[in-house]
Amino acid sequence: MAKKKVVLAFSGGLDTSFCVKYLSEDCGYDVYTAIANTGGFGPEELKSIEERAYRLGAVKHATLDITQEYYRKSIKYMVFGNILRNGTYPISVSSERIFQAIAIINYAKEIGADYVAHGSTGAGNDQVRFDLTFQILAPEIGILTPTRDMTLTREYEIEYLKKHGYTADFKKMEYSINKGLWGTSIGGKETLKSNQTLPEEAYPSQMTATGSRTITLDFVKGEIAGIDGKAYDDKVAAIQALEAIASPYAIGRDMHIGDTIIGIKGRVGFEAAAPMLIIAAHKMLEKHTLTKWQQYWKDQVGTWYGMFLHEAQYLEPVMRDIEVFLDSSQKNVTGRVIVELHPYRYVLVGVESDYDLMKSDFGEYGEVNKAWSADDVKGFTKILGNQMKIFYAVQNKNKK
Repeated sequence: MAKKKVVLAFSGGLDTSFCVKYLSEDCGYDVYTAIANTGGFGPEELKSIEERAYRLGAVKHATLDITQEYYRKSIKYMVFGNILRNGTYPISVSSERIFQAIAIINYAKEIGADYVAHGSTGAGNDQVRFDLTFQILAPEIGILTPTRDMTLTREYEIEYLKKHGYTADFKKMEYSINKGLWGTSIGGKETLKSNQTLPEEAYPSQMTATGSRTITLDFVKGEIAGIDGKAYDDKVAAIQALEAIASPYAIGRDMHIGDTIIGIKGRVGFEAAAPMLIIAAHKMLEKHTLTKWQQYWKDQVGTWYGMFLHEAQYLEPVMRDIEVFLDSSQKNVTGRVIVELHPYRYVLVGVESDYDLMKSDFGEYGEVNKAWSADDVKGFTKILGNQMKIFYAVQNKNKK
């Protein structure tokens, strides 16, 4: 009888390495490994991961490059919505998981797999993101999760691999680091306690730049389009270029404390120089080019979009409705933002835009009114206060 096929979402780490061996040797499956790259892995890393998969016994390994799709369908809207979860975290690596899950399940359907598998534990968000996406897009394909189901320890997995003839450097690292196009997360040690923060050496990118530097970021309809006057049609390349400029200043570091999908609190450190600069500059440009109510409602909708994206709800139809709103809101968000970079911080200097609503003949704030008279303001203020005047008049009457 032909062996059943299982597609394993493979990162090359300990958990997914165990899954290859266990599913192939103990369960008797033909294991097809696949890594969905959203910009966090370079060519050498991808080659190393592929070699590892075959050494572990994979029948076939696939590298699925979905970086551009991840930008078009996620990062673009996170910028449009100025999304920072709990006002802090740009939903860095976590936002990639849904798109990785979509790519993995589509590959599983393409090769006619009987099962799809992942190495997530039972204590995090990723298990929900993978499971839910798989269930919605391919309910006919079974889901296997050995690491979660067997409640395995790291030591057990290492010993298992050694007994099955696989050797590697699985020395337990002090920190778990997940690098992606939209930022890098750092977890472990200090992040597991409420009263500590990450030390300098825990961050993958160290501060090497000194002094200050002024850069310009160009936006066209809300999307990053240029850096220091150089135009970028490829938005992924623009993000990578900005990261290379700003990362040496150690900009974009912080600690995120939030609620997980499964209900427990979690802490993670992160560095995201390019995302934090892009969101901050974009938001400043919007303050100049959008009306008060456009900004207000976009803040509400953006918060909801970020929450749903974080909590595995990307495939909910309302997300497409919100994206239409966000697209529409960006029609006039075009211009240049001037930013100063300093070690560990940045300063938003100002903007230049043909759509700047400060450029008008109506008045200059705090200086002079041009399109209305003093009497106009007196009358406006009198009418504006009518409801409050009525309220206090009634309150005073009833006190007597």
